[in-house]
Amino acid sequence: MKLILLILCVVAVIFLLLAGCGSGREEPAPPKVVAGPETHGAQVHKTSALRLVQTVRLPGVEGRIDHLAVELADRRLFVAALENNTLEVVDLKTGKRSDRIDGLREPQGVAYVPASHKLIVTNGGGGTAAIYDSRVLRLLDGVNLGSDPDNVRYDPATDRAYVGYGEGSAAALGTLDLKADTKVADIMLSGHPESFQLETNGERIFVNVPSSGGIEVADREKGSVVATWPIEGASENFPMALDESHHRLFVGARSPAKLLVLDTETGKTIASLDSPGDADDVFYDAEVGRIYVSGGDGAIGVFEQKDADTYRQIGEVATAAGARTSLFVPEWKKLYLAVPNHGDRQAEIRVYEARRGR
Repeated sequence: MKLILLILCVVAVIFLLLAGCGSGREEPAPPKVVAGPETHGAQVHKTSALRLVQTVRLPGVEGRIDHLAVELADRRLFVAALENNTLEVVDLKTGKRSDRIDGLREPQGVAYVPASHKLIVTNGGGGTAAIYDSRVLRLLDGVNLGSDPDNVRYDPATDRAYVGYGEGSAAALGTLDLKADTKVADIMLSGHPESFQLETNGERIFVNVPSSGGIEVADREKGSVVATWPIEGASENFPMALDESHHRLFVGARSPAKLLVLDTETGKTIASLDSPGDADDVFYDAEVGRIYVSGGDGAIGVFEQKDADTYRQIGEVATAAGARTSLFVPEWKKLYLAVPNHGDRQAEIRVYEARRGR
């Protein structure tokens, strides 16, 4: 009898121990993230705000690809293939490369002038801005600038273009008169200019100068810098976009990877958000209040502007390593991303459609 009672007690103790082990509260599963292709282990939150709708192959294009421009009327895309020393011309109607300009020297910036059908291409290794007839891709003229001419912007109000070039005390925005195809002035800066943006309802030009750790504000009428705004909490400020209606400037920083929002009336930073790494282009979609940041670490970040002072990241679209330059065309609601060749993968342009989804 004692033996039976002992056995029953042992069984009861074992039952209680087993029940106790299973009674703890189960921890919730961690948030699900999606790892995109070719991001070297980076994890991104998926968003449907940009949907891949087309891929255009660029066979034979080697190395880094820099900036892009578009011709709306004939639906052509111009691609500065920096390390390939070519300008690639893509027919967006057929989705194929239609032509190219060879023999360039590290083409970096490109701008299309609708009124005259001129195409401006900066040669970073040649110190010039080459001007072509875009219809036949014939060289019309060349403007000598200085070392490392890079970004170029066209001002339709004055039929002038601005080109960032130079280093240190020789850095400037060169002003090109496109009627005569000559440089008519320089706006001197403290260091090499990266992305810059022109006001349409004013005379200011906002210029990223990463070597100085800030933004220099130039006045086109005065021909000089009138203000300097330090970047707060980040450095390596390369890309930039402007929301003129809300007086906001969007600046991409690489160290650490941030999207900064500045007040263009005061120069103060009002928001700082985590962003894709190695960013080289930022665009503002005014119709839906969104910002797109393309980064070479392998993602496009999508951010929402709730009002002038409130922003949040919607998510990221996984892309490819090295795909850091892009062009957003608001008339078509399309973002064109330059993807360099890698291994067996050919260089290509990926076309994303901007959507209202999250």
